[in-house]
Amino acid sequence: MSDLLERLRGRGWRMTSQRRVVAEVLDGDHVHLTADEVHARATQRLPEISRATVYNTLGELVSLGEVLEVATDGRAKRYDPNAHHPHQHLVCSNCGTIRDVRLSGNPLSNLPADERFGFVVAEVEVTYRGLCPDCA
Repeated sequence: MSDLLERLRGRGWRMTSQRRVVAEVLDGDHVHLTADEVHARATQRLPEISRATVYNTLGELVSLGEVLEVATDGRAKRYDPNAHHPHQHLVCSNCGTIRDVRLSGNPLSNLPADERFGFVVAEVEVTYRGLCPDCA
């Protein structure tokens, strides 16, 4: 069973066949699918699943904090199931491919106190941009 499915079961999330298929499609490292990609893959497993069900399920997973919604450079939002594994993103400026980057250390400690302008920083989001091997 995937990490996402285990977390959802642990929360007592009602696991319908449609919800299960969406969670299974999102399973894996470096998965950053658009809602349309999730729907296309879900229909391969469960042909009767509607686009509305996929969108509603993704919205619920984001609201629960189990999936991250990633928006980059005006492209379609993508959905990242690695919400509970601290990481940043590496994005191809040409094709939009997204990869997870896990850095060691606490990124909050990289911001000196005198540059926080009195903010109490709760989280850090860093996006690295460049060209993937296929586009380089």
